[in-house]
Amino acid sequence: MKLVLDPHTHSIASVHAYSTIAENARYSADIGLELIGITDHAPAMPGVNTGRYFFNLRAVPDFLFGVEIMCGAEFNILNFEGEMDIPQEHKETYDIGIASLHRPCIAPGSVEENTAALVNAMKNPHVNIIGHPGEPLYPIDLREVVSSAIREKCVLEINEASLIPGGFRAGGEETIANILKLCKAENYPVVLGSDAHFFTHIGNFENSLRMLEELEFPEKLVLNTSVAFFKEILWRKRK
Repeated sequence: MKLVLDPHTHSIASVHAYSTIAENARYSADIGLELIGITDHAPAMPGVNTGRYFFNLRAVPDFLFGVEIMCGAEFNILNFEGEMDIPQEHKETYDIGIASLHRPCIAPGSVEENTAALVNAMKNPHVNIIGHPGEPLYPIDLREVVSSAIREKCVLEINEASLIPGGFRAGGEETIANILKLCKAENYPVVLGSDAHFFTHIGNFENSLRMLEELEFPEKLVLNTSVAFFKEILWRKRK
């Protein structure tokens, strides 16, 4: 399976990531990617840049080293009502919006509460992707999350960082596999995201691809295989 894009990468603007946008783009060009998303953490994440960073995202070129750059943010879900720290500056011009549950921003709740947080976040018009829904700290009702994603025109991410053995999000493999099974049954696409915090991790989907193969997940439902398909699905909410 040839993958041509990685929608979930971080730059030094996230503070706990260690590469510049230019470094991310140059490496992506070197490994043959056509598009990357620069989705730095929104301001509620401790230590990251303020909303003013997002105000000037349009200063970033649309292409660097031949790689298309989609600028946006990884929003932090703040409560079970799905409120997020979406910076107001230029929010209408974000190319991509990922909504995620992060421990520094919201304490894990019950299955019902965690599910409500994701479902409510999906209703926001600026959210295109739900980040790392297999996070083991936040158990969810998988059928409700998948059905809500379909209804709200959101895409569920298969997060490579969540599948690295011994990684800080390890333990969610069964949940991620079940998400894939449900999406396969519903003929609904998913997107793979590296969640790279250093440029050499961009485009590395080794564990995700292994799981896709084991589950015989259809290539036609993997958005990373086509920039045009990715954009078509990603931006449905804007129509």
